[in-house]
Amino acid sequence: MRHDKAVSATTLPRPARSVPHASHPSTRLKHTALALTLSTALLTQAVAAQDSHSAVNLPLVPVIGTVQNQQSDRTADPEQQASLSKTGTKLTDLPASVQVIPRALLTEQGAHMLRDAVYNASGVNSGGQDAKGYFDQFLIRGLNAQIFSDGFSDGDELSGISHSLNGVERVEILEGPGSALFGSGPPGGTINIVHDTPSSSLHYGGSLQAGSFGTFGNSEYITGPSGIDGLNYRIDTTFSHSDGFRRLSSHDYEARPAFQWTWGDHVTDFALDLRNIHNTPDSYGLIYFDGAPINHVPLDAKYSSPFDFAHSGFARSTLSDRWAVSDFLTINNRLSYLHRTLDVLVNGDSSSTKVSDGQVINRQLRQQDDREDNLDYQFEPVWKFATGPIQHTLLTGFEYQQQNLATERSTADLPNIPDAFAPVPPETSLADVTFQCNAKHSCDDDHLTASRYGVHLTDQIDVTDALKVRAGVREDWWNTTLTPQVSVPGAFASDGKPLLAGVRDSRNDAPVSWNIGALYKLFSWMSPYVGVSKSHLTNFNSENAQNGVSVPESALQYEAGIKFAWLNDRLVVNTAAFDVKRDNVATLTTLNGIETVVFDSQKTRGVEASLDAALTDQWHLLANATSQSAVITDNPQSVAAIGNHPQGAPAFLANLWTTYSFHLAGLPGFRVGAGLNYQDKSYSDITNVNAIPSFVIVNAMLGYEGHGWGVDLNLHNLTNRRYFVAANGAGAFVGEPRSAFVSVHADY
Repeated sequence: MRHDKAVSATTLPRPARSVPHASHPSTRLKHTALALTLSTALLTQAVAAQDSHSAVNLPLVPVIGTVQNQQSDRTADPEQQASLSKTGTKLTDLPASVQVIPRALLTEQGAHMLRDAVYNASGVNSGGQDAKGYFDQFLIRGLNAQIFSDGFSDGDELSGISHSLNGVERVEILEGPGSALFGSGPPGGTINIVHDTPSSSLHYGGSLQAGSFGTFGNSEYITGPSGIDGLNYRIDTTFSHSDGFRRLSSHDYEARPAFQWTWGDHVTDFALDLRNIHNTPDSYGLIYFDGAPINHVPLDAKYSSPFDFAHSGFARSTLSDRWAVSDFLTINNRLSYLHRTLDVLVNGDSSSTKVSDGQVINRQLRQQDDREDNLDYQFEPVWKFATGPIQHTLLTGFEYQQQNLATERSTADLPNIPDAFAPVPPETSLADVTFQCNAKHSCDDDHLTASRYGVHLTDQIDVTDALKVRAGVREDWWNTTLTPQVSVPGAFASDGKPLLAGVRDSRNDAPVSWNIGALYKLFSWMSPYVGVSKSHLTNFNSENAQNGVSVPESALQYEAGIKFAWLNDRLVVNTAAFDVKRDNVATLTTLNGIETVVFDSQKTRGVEASLDAALTDQWHLLANATSQSAVITDNPQSVAAIGNHPQGAPAFLANLWTTYSFHLAGLPGFRVGAGLNYQDKSYSDITNVNAIPSFVIVNAMLGYEGHGWGVDLNLHNLTNRRYFVAANGAGAFVGEPRSAFVSVHADY
């Protein structure tokens, strides 16, 4: 399923604009010094270990390695290992719901963005906290999800980025809380993007795509030996552009050089991820009228300002070392430094923007500049040992994170659109717009810092060949500080104290997250499992700053499921039932005409099932379905919302994709495919006044895969269904009409 900015890829960062609140040089110097110190420690440790003679094959933690069959399009192969487990455990032995979306499946479907890929997993949809039409925001099981890249978080989860699939080997999805492994995180789940690693043999290739709405793009890669013993490299690049079916243009660039050095008992990896993303936001989409997206207007009707833009720069360097100390111990050191910029001019997404007497009233425009620096160091020894007949894979770990976020924003009033049914936004120039900062105009100029330390332990226990137990615990120490640079009238912290310029608002928290689960292989084809997990999420992001530093979110999940595998794993069915309670959830809403953040409690119950069937050697079928009920259980700021549904959480989701390979005139390599995506009704905010209707869309593909090259034609929304992907606050984000895309790829 594609949306208006489906080709937003990413890359080569443009020069950052000078902003008055950029990170102080001394702060950056401290981060750089720490990064260099840790890097030096890694290399020193590696050199000191060169004389080690042990040769082992222990689990790779957390993202090194490959799926057993890279050409497979299976999502639920019980024998494959997901790096999200961090213990090298096969899916068949995990008492949890984990799904892996491989590159082969992404190629079949013509997926170039993460948002095109996630529907292959059960219970995932776009929406939740408003993405304002320019970055990825997903729910899993009706709850917020967090995105990782090769085991490292993107940082601010409420002002994120769009993710391309350039150089991506697979996408892994852990459903349910993951704080016992990853620290701060929402309870919906974890989406981990895993990139290809360098190869010791020379390969290169590329692809071209062109299609509807002025879409075109290309990607290239080359990998092979460097000429230095044990040192291999890989470089992935991409460029893409789209005019957009709603005239919401995007053009994006990405480059990712990576190196892997195998020496002694060490494997050392270095990668540099560079992105420059240019999108056109569309927070209004099609405005609500009588509780639903306005009808009787064309799909490309625009209520947003003509000069809206969103520019994001992203640069991350990662260094990791896996040291196979002995047959019993592998030590993983991993370091990441991320610098992000976000410059946005976007319409305010408030439910007070509405149709009244045929006009669109209460329109606003927000300008926003964010700068974020994030240092993340992970030290994770993995131990393999036995206590009598019981086998253990014990993950131990320490993590240190330092985040610095500077955010500045102000808001301007815009003139009404005279005719909501033939919209023409009156504003034509920024010169006519006056930005304000007061109680009726959302604004801030804040510096946020967070220092986080965490220690964790997870034991994957093979009690017998049939009984598997997994238990983990993690304690974190979080120090979070907000320092306003200006005093905003009417701005108060969560404890009721005014937020004043230069006066710090800070808090210290020490949450303990944990999980425990058990799986029993009752028969060779059936394995029931149960699990309980507790998670915590620090409310550290640029959206929540207007309320000061808030109490972390917490969640408790109960889950039970059954994993089935028949016909030598050719037919795999996974089922689960879940019950999640979350407290102190930061929720965007509109109070007294102002966009604000409130904190509520929510509860979600549901069941889900997924099918991965290799019906024959030529015919493959994937399907998933989720039924869930998400409700607000407490909201001190808006008691009337209790019993309502959270933003963007549909009651039912279902997806299907099937492919068939065949010969034509004796020539093998041809394939056809088709799929369905269904999403139930969902609401725009906790008032449940406005909603987007349910929809089902049909997709198809026709392709040929020859020796070293291939071509695919992907058709989306064959019935040209008018549908809406996500329910924003003021309007609905519009789904793409009937479209066609041709991709040609070659590999040598």
